[in-house]
Amino acid sequence: MKKGILALALVAAVSSAVFLTGAPVRLAQAESESEGFSSERLARISAVMRAEIDKGTMPGAVTLIARNGKIVHFEAHGYLDPGKTRPMTRDAVFCAFSMTKPFVSVAAMMLVEQGRMRLSDPISAWMPELKDMKVLVEKKDLAGNVTREQVPAERPISVQDLLRHTSGFSYADNAPFPEIKDAYRKVDIESRETDVSPDEMVKRIAAIPLAWQPGTRWHYSISTDVLGVLLERMTGKRLDILLEELMFQPLKMKDTSFQLKPGQMARLADAFDSDPVKAWSWKWVRVEGDPGKRYRLGGAAAVSTAEDYFRFAQMLVNGGELDGARLLSRKTVEYMLSDHIPGFPGSTAGTTGPGYGFGLGFGVRRQDGFAVVPGSTGDAMWAGLGGTSFTIDPKEKIVGVFMAQAPTPRLHTRFLFKNLLYGALVR
Repeated sequence: MKKGILALALVAAVSSAVFLTGAPVRLAQAESESEGFSSERLARISAVMRAEIDKGTMPGAVTLIARNGKIVHFEAHGYLDPGKTRPMTRDAVFCAFSMTKPFVSVAAMMLVEQGRMRLSDPISAWMPELKDMKVLVEKKDLAGNVTREQVPAERPISVQDLLRHTSGFSYADNAPFPEIKDAYRKVDIESRETDVSPDEMVKRIAAIPLAWQPGTRWHYSISTDVLGVLLERMTGKRLDILLEELMFQPLKMKDTSFQLKPGQMARLADAFDSDPVKAWSWKWVRVEGDPGKRYRLGGAAAVSTAEDYFRFAQMLVNGGELDGARLLSRKTVEYMLSDHIPGFPGSTAGTTGPGYGFGLGFGVRRQDGFAVVPGSTGDAMWAGLGGTSFTIDPKEKIVGVFMAQAPTPRLHTRFLFKNLLYGALVR
């Protein structure tokens, strides 16, 4: 009996230190002090997370910090469910929401590196429906009366516009004009109620005027969803299958996909039913089953774990490679993590806080100061509606992953985690 218990304990210990991806891949773990982190200060994270859980900020969370590719902190806090019946586990699965966007952005740049498209290419090369877009513009007469009318786009929407959110597209909820907001809601372009196919999605947005001239303003939008459909047309593969082949399999991200895999439901982290964002957002992404004919939401529909997202983020910190699998060149990663919207109107502050621009799929820090959390010039991050966030700091060789399903206080927890992360870095 004792031998059996010891065997089980040994299996559990080994399982906590590997990625179960066929041939086990060991997590590169390290004593925190050897990588410049104070173990005493890292211990603050658990206490702070417990306090947040106790006051009802979130049911639970998973936090992960790595430096030089070695994990120095990896903990589960609280519960998987709002009823507090199932303890949170380190392999918990989370709805990534907008943390799906970096996956699609990397896939697009892999195809750019293969010579299959250029960033300057008009997206109408694959989506002729979007060739002659109109733009809704405001005009003011001599008496000061404001009217809005549609005018032709001054140039085509480019692939780069989709990657950096300068396409002129919008989301229904953040559209700047009521005419555009109503149009998005009328056609249900975000597909919360109906199965909008990829072709139908493109057809519907072609009839909606752009909010701004392409390439003139940063505005968070359905751009990455459009990019996902573009990649499908280019490759002839469904987006989820394409990402599995290009990225998830090479990086051994075994728990990342566009729908829950068999056995993952028991590990799915849930949000409070009382949260006003939960009902519509979970219905939107539909991760619990195949969405059928609906287009794959390149901007929102992935599920992932802290370990998996660490592997993706570490690949970027490494300059495009992880464990022998190279997805991108070093220069392409540097290019993606550069600010592509200097001087543009529009702000990423609603996600990143102040002091950030935007690269090709990531918020990018413009300077050491001014932001509301510590970091380095050139650090990059993004986050998801469901409460998840990640940060990569190429200068310090740091990856930080925060996973929770607490949509409403997401800015609070996002910045709280970064303060704890950098507060533990002592050399």
